Amino acid sequence: MSKEQAPNSGDSQASKPVSPRNPNLTPPRSDRVNADDLDNGPGQSSSKDSPIDLSPPPDDAKAHPESSDILMDVENAPGSGGVSEFHPWNPHKAAKDIEVGDFYFKRKNYRAAADRYREALLYKDNDAEATFQLALCLEKMDQPDEARREYESYLKILPHGPRSEEAQKALLRLKGTAANAKSAH
Repeated sequence: MSKEQAPNSGDSQASKPVSPRNPNLTPPRSDRVNADDLDNGPGQSSSKDSPIDLSPPPDDAKAHPESSDILMDVENAPGSGGVSEFHPWNPHKAAKDIEVGDFYFKRKNYRAAADRYREALLYKDNDAEATFQLALCLEKMDQPDEARREYESYLKILPHGPRSEEAQKALLRLKGTAANAKSAH
């Protein structure tokens, strides 16, 4: 008998080379799971089975005695119409508004740029860049009082910021213009 032939050549297991098992290392995917196959037996939690309790804690009225008064004041404020609406803080939207405002500013469309900078300040109040650019627009549109307020706001936000020196010079220039306007009248 040769070494190449095994004594039990009829046995298919002996003639096949043995390969190591390759485990499936890919992470499980939730889109391949059939919801009907899942076990919903005892011990399993489901948000449908246990709703969230949104009621205030028992001692809330004692711990915060005036909170309901404040809510009533906000809801009954004149002009609110029973609706209290807030703009969400959205720095991405504010950044986009600043970018579009810069586009308008470069094209000397100061009114449109000012509108975009104001909108940016709705979504991210106290944004130094939007405040400074708004002040520039207002100055270009010959609205010195509003421009002065925005330059002052910028200096409150960033007193030693990258454009603080420019803002201080603009304030001096606007105060000088206001003084000249008063003496002319």
